[in-house]
Amino acid sequence: MNSTELLRTTRAFRRRLDLTRPVDRAELLDCLDTAVHAPSGTNRQPWRFLVVQEPGTRQQIADYYRKGFAAYLSARIPRPDQLGDLASGRYLAEHLHEVPALVLACALGRPPATGSAPHLASFYGSIYPAVWNFLLALHDRGLGGTMTTAHLAYEREVAELLDIPFDEVTQVALLPVAHLRPGPPKQGARRRPASEVTAWERWGGA
Repeated sequence: MNSTELLRTTRAFRRRLDLTRPVDRAELLDCLDTAVHAPSGTNRQPWRFLVVQEPGTRQQIADYYRKGFAAYLSARIPRPDQLGDLASGRYLAEHLHEVPALVLACALGRPPATGSAPHLASFYGSIYPAVWNFLLALHDRGLGGTMTTAHLAYEREVAELLDIPFDEVTQVALLPVAHLRPGPPKQGARRRPASEVTAWERWGGA
């Protein structure tokens, strides 16, 4: 893929994850090497990554994830156009323990409890570009994943499970990673054109 194809076909891969094929540690580290080239506020590079491949630990994380996902579903009434995505999310929740690698993206420090919007934007804005770099690198190598946050309802419990110092490190995302099973790229799937979501000079300006 060229860069445009890569950007336009990288998706939240859930059903296409190959649950039977192991992911090599060297492949994961190569993708993480791409992740750490992302920009961050004042170049502080606050990211840390934790890769979990041990089946028993994956099962425990998945149990927390499923509880968080169930609470998320119970608190919302989906629109008809969201039913497919929710079914895909439910599939992932049911099979998360089978995904060969779970990657926790973390940021050093804790988000400001009473901070202003700029402080929060800076905190999360300095880690999410690395997460996206990682997803792009995965897709470029025939792997895939998706950024999930359902387990964060039990962030402290997962921190204790994995020896993450909760007061010093914030988990910001959980990325299930696997090789992709064959399937057509979905370039442009369910995306409104930029012309419909872009204003000029003033909000609503054509």
